[in-house]
Amino acid sequence: MHSRENPAFLSSPRCGAKTRKGIPCKAPAVRGKKRCRMHGGAKGSGAPKGNRNAYKHGFCTAEAKNERDFARNLLADLRRT
Repeated sequence: MHSRENPAFLSSPRCGAKTRKGIPCKAPAVRGKKRCRMHGGAKGSGAPKGNRNAYKHGFCTAEAKNERDFARNLLADLRRT
């Protein structure tokens, strides 16, 4: 195990997020943020801005479902004949 007596490590700001035990997190905060990498300080963490969280990628749209149903029915008809 490495030594945690590094002055830079000891003087860095702490995360402070509440852990599952209810005590504050003692991990160092990410530079320029108030939380550690595990509690939301990492780049790209959190939900997308605005309504981009509800974006449909195309697989579950009604149009795509209708196309899959059409192809499935067409294949079933070909197998029957």
